[in-house]
Amino acid sequence: MRIAMISEHASPLAVLGGEDAGGQNTHVAELSAALVAAGHEVRVYTRRDAVDLPVTVRAPDGYDVVHVPAGPAEPLAKDALLPYMQPFGRWLVDRWRGGDWVPEVIHAHFWMSGLAALSAGRDTGVPVVQTYHALGAVKRRHQGVQDTSPARRIGYELQLGRSVDRVIAQCQDEVGELVRLGVPRSRMTVIPSGVNLGTFAPLGPAAEVESDRARVLTVGRLVERKGFQTVVRAMALVPDAECVVVGGPPAGLLETDPYARRLRALAGSCGVADRVRLVGAVPREEMGRWYRSADVLVAAPWYEPFGLTPLEAMACGVPVVGTAVGGIKDTVVDGVTGDLVPARDPQALGTAIQRLLGDRIRRFSYATAALDRARRRYSWAVAAQRLLEVYGEVAAVRRPTRVVA
Repeated sequence: MRIAMISEHASPLAVLGGEDAGGQNTHVAELSAALVAAGHEVRVYTRRDAVDLPVTVRAPDGYDVVHVPAGPAEPLAKDALLPYMQPFGRWLVDRWRGGDWVPEVIHAHFWMSGLAALSAGRDTGVPVVQTYHALGAVKRRHQGVQDTSPARRIGYELQLGRSVDRVIAQCQDEVGELVRLGVPRSRMTVIPSGVNLGTFAPLGPAAEVESDRARVLTVGRLVERKGFQTVVRAMALVPDAECVVVGGPPAGLLETDPYARRLRALAGSCGVADRVRLVGAVPREEMGRWYRSADVLVAAPWYEPFGLTPLEAMACGVPVVGTAVGGIKDTVVDGVTGDLVPARDPQALGTAIQRLLGDRIRRFSYATAALDRARRRYSWAVAAQRLLEVYGEVAAVRRPTRVVA
């Protein structure tokens, strides 16, 4: 099958850790690789954000990344990209109508990608599958006036949910949000994100541990909604452990990063500065070393559409303490593979971490169950196979082609 992935702001070739580079980049890269491994042709279409980028790049895993000329060839914040989705879609139509490679299904990632994909799909008769990765209503609820999303985002997300051939929800929490938005439940299929079981495994080298303290690891982009401030405050209740924060800019640029400076100042005011360490961005291929060095992985976001880091830790045999939000409520089974606590509650988080670190038998039990759950339910091969079933269903229904004057 020929599959077009549309990921307008999140290139699978991007370096992770930047403001708009995170889980979606990884998701698109890993899913594309798994589909290629299953014998299918995949092309990922993402916006050209540098003048020296070639039109097409063959990724090491065998899929093509196509750079679409939509808007200026320079980095732009994703919330500034909406005006360029119409030319993005037109370029796709011209490319597919004039070329020898026409997709059998389009899979859009994020709502703006969905707008370009839906337009192109209508003009070419190719069915469209939509994964949101994040929802505007959830973002607005948690960020309020700090939400920089375009004003019509929520309306566009509803329109997409009612117009595409299938919506792929990543967790049960997202299903509920979409139903409340007005998207019919009958249009949705729940297929969670996956984890690379080769990259993330319990056996292998571990990052160096520099003291006898237990290691609490927390991973993600250095943005407020990821809850790192809650983790730092919680460390006051975990006196015999260190907290290692992985993510953000490279280590040499942490001193100039406003949020990193705030975290360090907070650690000082909480009296835990000597036990909180920021290491900056880490190449993805080295992340397994950091997970394997941890006694517990803490994921404390305010909200989380899915959340890859708990799953990566579980695949490395590391128990998780997470906030009971979004996809974390699906991946982490409370009291079995880890512990769940309310978001933005340093007291509950610190108590859960301290209890787990103080109970070696519980940690071992959680770690064993976490590894088993990751392997059985969350491999990318499983996710790809389930998506291929959806692709086949929507591709079997012929759609009329819109006539373009």
